[in-house]
Amino acid sequence: MDFKAIGMGLAFALMWSSAFTSARVIVEYAPPLTALALRFAVSGVIGVALAWALGQRMGLTRQQWTGVIIFGVCQNALYLGLNFVAMQTIEASLAAIIASAMPLLVALAGWLIFGRRVNRLGVLGLVAGIAGVALIMGARLQGGVDVFGLVLCLIGVLSLTVATMAVMGAASGGNVLMIVGLQMLVGSAMLTVPALLLEVWAVTWNWQLAVAFIYTTLVPGLLATWVWFMLVRRIGAVKASTFHFLNPFLGVAVAAVILSERLGPLDILGVAIIAGGILLVQLNKDPQ
Repeated sequence: MDFKAIGMGLAFALMWSSAFTSARVIVEYAPPLTALALRFAVSGVIGVALAWALGQRMGLTRQQWTGVIIFGVCQNALYLGLNFVAMQTIEASLAAIIASAMPLLVALAGWLIFGRRVNRLGVLGLVAGIAGVALIMGARLQGGVDVFGLVLCLIGVLSLTVATMAVMGAASGGNVLMIVGLQMLVGSAMLTVPALLLEVWAVTWNWQLAVAFIYTTLVPGLLATWVWFMLVRRIGAVKASTFHFLNPFLGVAVAAVILSERLGPLDILGVAIIAGGILLVQLNKDPQ
């Protein structure tokens, strides 16, 4: 792994982790599904326009179109849609911790469903990661966390797992920026219907909402996704996923600094265990 790939991975991890904090600000002042559908529409149009200006076209392969649709539905509509709704009642740090379990679920699915070999190091990582999540969930449930919001985040991370397993097919073959823009538009289309049916347009306009919306649209939304696709193309999905072990730390750190969310000793211990478990799982993987 070269220095450019390391820089890309670190940048992606920071941008991805910061999205929970900016999303928490958005849902404080605007209906979540409506705001998210609008964010994806703006990001998608910008992405497609930039791709078109760079000479990229929509003539994707069948495998790429499949990846675009799966990624757009599972990550953008389901994972982020459920998380935006959940963060009306739960903290950004908790949502970030749950989402950080995604690499563990990818490894678990590969082991149980696709029969990929997992040695003792990988099994230890899976057990440690699951134990870390359970530790945090137990502490938060005792502290009175909203169970409905928690369940939405758990369903969301399962959807993110499916999206991650589909990203390699979408990333291969070029037209990366066009693919990023198109999967944003898929997410926007999927969210528009429930937003119109379930939500009332009630927005509290202020600078906090404006800054959070612009940041979420351009940085975690468009730039981070493009960096992730490029990183997967450069070093492969296995090595790229190693950077996810930083997400538990970065997610809670950004929420603590920006939103002043308090973390208990069990939260910190659980985050460390999850990060260690993710790292062990990734080190176990065979690049082939």
